[in-house]
Amino acid sequence: MRHLRTCLLLVCALCLAPPTPAAQSGMLLQLDGPVSPASGDFVVRGIDKAAAAGASLVILRIDTPGGLDSAMRHIVQAILASPVPVVGYVAPSGARAASAGTYILYACHVAAMAPGTNLGAATPVQIGAGGGLPSHVKPEPGDKPGSDNGSGKGDTAMQHKLINDAAAYLRSLAELRGRNVEWTVQAVREGASLSAKEALSAGVINLLARNRDDLLTQLDGYPVSMDGDTEILNTEDMTLTVLEPDWRTRLLSVIADPNIAYILVLIGIYGLIFEFYNPGFVLPGVVGAISLLLALFALQVLPVNYAGLALLILGIIFMVSEAFVPSFGALGIGGLIAFVIGSIIMIDTDMPGYGISLPLIFTFTAISGAFFLGIIGMAIKARGRPVVSGQEELLKARGTVQQDFSDEGWIHIHGESWQAKSVVPLKRGQTVRVTRIDGLTLFVEPQEED
Repeated sequence: MRHLRTCLLLVCALCLAPPTPAAQSGMLLQLDGPVSPASGDFVVRGIDKAAAAGASLVILRIDTPGGLDSAMRHIVQAILASPVPVVGYVAPSGARAASAGTYILYACHVAAMAPGTNLGAATPVQIGAGGGLPSHVKPEPGDKPGSDNGSGKGDTAMQHKLINDAAAYLRSLAELRGRNVEWTVQAVREGASLSAKEALSAGVINLLARNRDDLLTQLDGYPVSMDGDTEILNTEDMTLTVLEPDWRTRLLSVIADPNIAYILVLIGIYGLIFEFYNPGFVLPGVVGAISLLLALFALQVLPVNYAGLALLILGIIFMVSEAFVPSFGALGIGGLIAFVIGSIIMIDTDMPGYGISLPLIFTFTAISGAFFLGIIGMAIKARGRPVVSGQEELLKARGTVQQDFSDEGWIHIHGESWQAKSVVPLKRGQTVRVTRIDGLTLFVEPQEED
């Protein structure tokens, strides 16, 4: 009886005991390299997956030199709308969150850096030659190229507007996250940068963590503001799941490379042109169509200068036209010039890593030029050759008399029988040479055998 009573007490104690809290789970996303449409899509979908999986934390490890404004804003908007706290962590040692990376780090609910890292240099680089305003910044009627904004540095009014927009954007993120607002002006207007220790001292970041384990230790019990409510992070014994890029991200990262997109454009155009001039080959048309569709998908997420793209296409059309409309090189040379200029200005940004490689441009220019010179050479040779078709090729041709005649008769020439006239009598089997053609009558004269 006593044992039964003891067992009942143990069962009641177990039933009344508070449940053991479940182990927290988090997701680790890695933003390496330039901020591109591919990396932006990966981070945005990663945050959505973390929320759908019930993760309590997202750690975004950052190591980027910067990137495209549109991709950066896509990531920032996803972080600001995230129902899961996002911790930005610049790591490992030697990493950086420069330019667009600074905006992303400021947008995170918690900003952390590893020793030996840096952030800053947030001045928009799209204001350089060939650049322009992002789509969300609209020029005004008074914004003319070359107008002075009063800085005395020759900046245009539109450039000044772009810097103001970037400074206000970064300042709003700093105010939202309660971090150093004054330094944002230096980062945008002066391109200032800070080391990890300086950023912590200046209140630009929240934590300085040696590694991932140290970061999780410091985050345990850390208060985070989520939509006006304070949430306490619980990272003790947290399990982190590393989200790897899937096939879609890898494919987008490949075709969104400006050099790959450039090659796809050329393959697509040349393939379709070849198919149009040689119907029935099929393979060039199929390859060209697929390449061109992939190129168009890549170009819609890249900062494309459509004037450059038009010059590129016009140059190809001119060079191909040289083969069919000989112009003594005018079309070919003009096409080469348009091809080179269009290739250089096609990608409309000064961001490192987002221009088309000059060696690649010169390689394709050389290939197109060799094709163009080959066409010119064939045209010149063709002009120097004797006519081998039509009536003209009968002039000075040799034939054989089919029967004796003194004025008009028949001769055999080029496998055909022709009516012929001669001022001297001719005998059967005699060799004659055509001197003139009148309609379907050949005028001939005797030809001595060699």
